[in-house]
Amino acid sequence: MVFGSPDEPSGVVRALQDVSLEIRSREFVALIGPSGCGKSTLLRLIGDLLPPSAGTVRVNGKTPRQARLARDYGIVFQQPVLYDWRTVCQNVQLPLEVMKVPKAERRERAEALLELVGLADFGDRYPWELSGGMQQRVSIARALSFRPSVLLMDEPFGALDEMTRERLNRELLTIWAETATTVVFVTHSIAEAVFLSDRVVVMSPRPGRIETVVGVDLPRPRGPETREAPRFFELIAGVRQNLREVDQHAD
Repeated sequence: MVFGSPDEPSGVVRALQDVSLEIRSREFVALIGPSGCGKSTLLRLIGDLLPPSAGTVRVNGKTPRQARLARDYGIVFQQPVLYDWRTVCQNVQLPLEVMKVPKAERRERAEALLELVGLADFGDRYPWELSGGMQQRVSIARALSFRPSVLLMDEPFGALDEMTRERLNRELLTIWAETATTVVFVTHSIAEAVFLSDRVVVMSPRPGRIETVVGVDLPRPRGPETREAPRFFELIAGVRQNLREVDQHAD
C-alpha cells in the first residue's frame, strides 16, 4: 500500500508491503505492532475505506466494495462518533434507518442490542450523559445493528482507563460469542491482544509486514482468572519478544 507520488514534496510513503493474511470465519484476530506500522491501514483496506494500490483483498469471497454494499461488516473506531442530539437507542438505529428497516423492527433490534451490551436501561439517554466506556458500547451495538458477519475494530478501548478497558474486553468476548461475528481488532496493548484473540498478528515498522502470527491457546470462555494464569503471561512474553525482535531488525 503506497501513499503519495514521486511528484509530491513528501514523495512516496510505502505503508504496507508483501502482506498476506487469511482470517477464518468467526475468528478473533488482533493486529499489533509499532505506531505507524500500517495496522489501521490494513483494517481500512479490509473495510473499503482505502483502495489498495496493489494486490487484492477479499471479504467473504467479495471485493471490499462488494462486501460493504452487502453490509458484511461493521466498523468501530477509537472514538464512538455518536450524535449528541439523538438518544442512545436512536444512535443504534441509525444504520437501520439508512437501510429503511421498518420502525418497529428498528426499535426491537436496537433494544435487543442494548440489552446485549448491558445498556438496556439507557436507551432514552443521550450520549453526553454516558461515560466513555458506555459510549463505546453504544458504538459497538450500532455496528452490530445490521448483523454484519465481520466486525472491524480500530483501537476501540485505547482512550479508556485500564479497569474500564479490562471490563469491556470481557464484555466484547461475550458479545462476540453470542453474535458469532468475525473480529479484526487493532490494538497497541499486548495484554489486550492476548486476552481477546485466537491469533495475534505481529507487524513490522513501516513498511508494514506480517512478521509472525502467534496462536493463543488460552481456554474459552475467558474471565479475570485468565489474566492470572501462567500461560497468559507466557504468551504476553512471547508477543513482546517478537515485537522486540521486529524493532531490532528495523534498527
